[in-house]
Amino acid sequence: MSPDLWSFSLDLYAKPGVEPACLALQNAGANVCLLLCGLWLERRGVTCNEQRLQQLRQLTEPWDAEVVRPLRSLRSQWKTSALQDTALNSLREQLKGLELEAERRLLERLQATTEDWPEGQRSDSAQWLQGLAANADPANRDALHQLRVAVSGT
Repeated sequence: MSPDLWSFSLDLYAKPGVEPACLALQNAGANVCLLLCGLWLERRGVTCNEQRLQQLRQLTEPWDAEVVRPLRSLRSQWKTSALQDTALNSLREQLKGLELEAERRLLERLQATTEDWPEGQRSDSAQWLQGLAANADPANRDALHQLRVAVSGT
């Protein structure tokens, strides 16, 4: 298992079925960085509780709203036009890089917040995902299941 959240996320994202699952969850309004953090915490055996869930949400929501989503929105807006405009496509690729860097910074912040949380405790392995995906569309249960399966194989 990767010791840091960024490496864990990259390793998990590279597994079969994880990218489409993450994109489906993202398109449904879930915060994938938050879900990846939850999976990482589950893997480390960190106990899930409402206070910790709230702490992670409070850290994530402003960064996501003010940094990540505006970059993603602009990148998405340019998608069709960038197919015919190489200069715009180049700018869109730069935006994609900025969006990824913004997500990396969020994952670093999430990791820093959780560093002192005790590890190695056994609990229901689905608690983190259930708590962090509580507002996710029930139609995305397959995507959440795909993430759980991918983590269990690491």
